[in-house]
Amino acid sequence: MRMSTAPHLSSEAKASLPQHVAIIMDGNGRWAKQRGLPRIEGHRQGAESARTIIRAAGELGINYLTLYAFSVENWNRPKDEVDALMKYLVHYLKTETSELNKNNVKLEVIGQIYRLPENVQEHLKKSIHTLSRNNGLTLIMALSYGSRIEIVEAVRHIAEKTRRGQLDPADINEQVISQHLWTRNFPDPDLLIRTSGEMRVSNFLLWQISYAELVITPTLWPDFRKPQFFEALEEYARRHRRFGGV
Repeated sequence: MRMSTAPHLSSEAKASLPQHVAIIMDGNGRWAKQRGLPRIEGHRQGAESARTIIRAAGELGINYLTLYAFSVENWNRPKDEVDALMKYLVHYLKTETSELNKNNVKLEVIGQIYRLPENVQEHLKKSIHTLSRNNGLTLIMALSYGSRIEIVEAVRHIAEKTRRGQLDPADINEQVISQHLWTRNFPDPDLLIRTSGEMRVSNFLLWQISYAELVITPTLWPDFRKPQFFEALEEYARRHRRFGGV
């Protein structure tokens, strides 16, 4: 009988790890449909993938991991599915915060958090507080997130500062805009992974991924585990990042 081997990351990939990985976790619904299961079961299995990737990223020494967990567009899904997702998010926070704490993970959130149910907001606050002193992997959950909304809000804040005379329009540059985004405390992603094979970025970190390397995998998110993650990191290591230069 053939023994299965643990996924292995090459020394070259270990030497050129991205500082910040962002993931569009797509394919939960399709995964469930292929198996004749309710969509929420796809989300449940997707949470297992998230747990695996968070642990792997922390073990490798990656500094930031942003997971696109719930978009502003997702509010348009059937109410029973949205309610189930919110309940599962609370369940995840209740059951996983101690594990995240043990693994020295810090938690941050970006998005229109005020739109989330109050109990979800409360559990997020508790988890963020519990994990606030950790200095390992920073896990950034994008919840009720939309990049266009983020940019619109940044423009409004900049315009208000200009109206009040606190900011000269001539001083508005890329750095000023970045400082008004929800991600102002984090570096831009080096690597963006999208699962399920879809060739789009779905209103995710549009400003921040200007020079990110993109890896699109046909693997549905519930099947995306350590071997697929390592494969994406290997692909990233093979890229030559020129940032517009030669």
